Amino acid sequence: MESSSDNKPLDGGAATKAAAATDPSLSSAAEDDHDRITLDLKAGLNPLKYRYVFWYTRRTPGVRSQTSYEDNIKKIADFSSVEGFWVCYCHLARPSALPVPTDLHLFKAGIRPLWEDSANCNGGKWIIRFKKAITGRFWEDLVLALVGDQLDYGGDVCGAVLSIRFNEDILSVWNRNASDNQAVMSLRDAIKRHLKLPSSYVMEYKPHDASLRDNSSYRNTWLRG
Repeated sequence: MESSSDNKPLDGGAATKAAAATDPSLSSAAEDDHDRITLDLKAGLNPLKYRYVFWYTRRTPGVRSQTSYEDNIKKIADFSSVEGFWVCYCHLARPSALPVPTDLHLFKAGIRPLWEDSANCNGGKWIIRFKKAITGRFWEDLVLALVGDQLDYGGDVCGAVLSIRFNEDILSVWNRNASDNQAVMSLRDAIKRHLKLPSSYVMEYKPHDASLRDNSSYRNTWLRG
């Protein structure tokens, strides 16, 4: 996937407005965020651009039923300010302490960490695999970049997932539009930059509709970058 040099990247706010033009629910969410930010400021808090939710999934090995997966997703906490984030994050178990196999999700409020969710169904995810001993630092850097709205095309980003597996840990960043080549590749570059990812690490991209077809989150990826 390559972008045209004539197309200039949109900033996060412009990307959100562009998406809202085709999805009325995004416009409503933007109004809610404006009201929330106003209230947080009045309360003396430092508001984030978006409200976020931490979710936790304890996977059952060998069970791939989507119904079972949805039943296992548990909401941990939500936050909308810097102060609220640190209260939540400081009480979360570190990646090295999580059982295998589990998933920890951080998504914008209103978006469920499911391929079929309306915000995710036309999107996909960038995938990075890590040795288990070093996952914690990269996960923390990714979380801080996400809640701080530091990733390019921030309005297109839905959330991030930490997947704890037996032989490796996997980080993935989900976006709304898998067909927007420029947004997909700009997001890849932003992830590499904020995680200070060594050149030896390979990132893989997979659209969610492909995951639905092969019932796999991380196998049979479509793009390496």
